Amino acid sequence: MASNRALKVADRIKEVVAAALETRVKDPRLGFVTLTDVRVTGDLQQASIFYTVLGDGAAQADTAAALSSARGMLRAELGHALGLRITPTIEFIPDGLAETASAMNDVLSQARKADEELAKLRKSAKPIGEADPYKKHE
Repeated sequence: MASNRALKVADRIKEVVAAALETRVKDPRLGFVTLTDVRVTGDLQQASIFYTVLGDGAAQADTAAALSSARGMLRAELGHALGLRITPTIEFIPDGLAETASAMNDVLSQARKADEELAKLRKSAKPIGEADPYKKHE
C-alpha cells in the first residue's frame, strides 16, 4: 500500500500534468486526453500516468507520440511545481478502461439474453409428475 505522502504527490502530479497538457503543450497530435490515474513508487522517483484518449486507433497513436515528445517539458513543470529534491521520472501508459468497460457490457448483454431465453422456457414449462407433488392423507 502506498504511503500517504506518495498518494498526495500522485494527486499533485495529476493536477500539474493535466494543467500543463491543457495550457503548455501545443502539439497538434495531442487528442482529447483524460488522465485517469497516477501511481508513484514509494521512493517518489518514478511516476506512472495512466490516460485515455477519445477517438480511434490513429488518434490514440498520435496522442501517445505527442505525450512521449512532451515528457521532458512536463517533467520540468513537475520539478517546479512539486519542490521535491528529486523530480520523478514520468511514464505515460494508456489505460485499458474503455476496453474493459466494453468487454463488461458484452458480458452483461449475453447474460440478459440468457435470462430472456430462460424466462421463455419457464413460461412454457410443465411439471414432470402430477400437478400437486405432495402426498395427501385422506
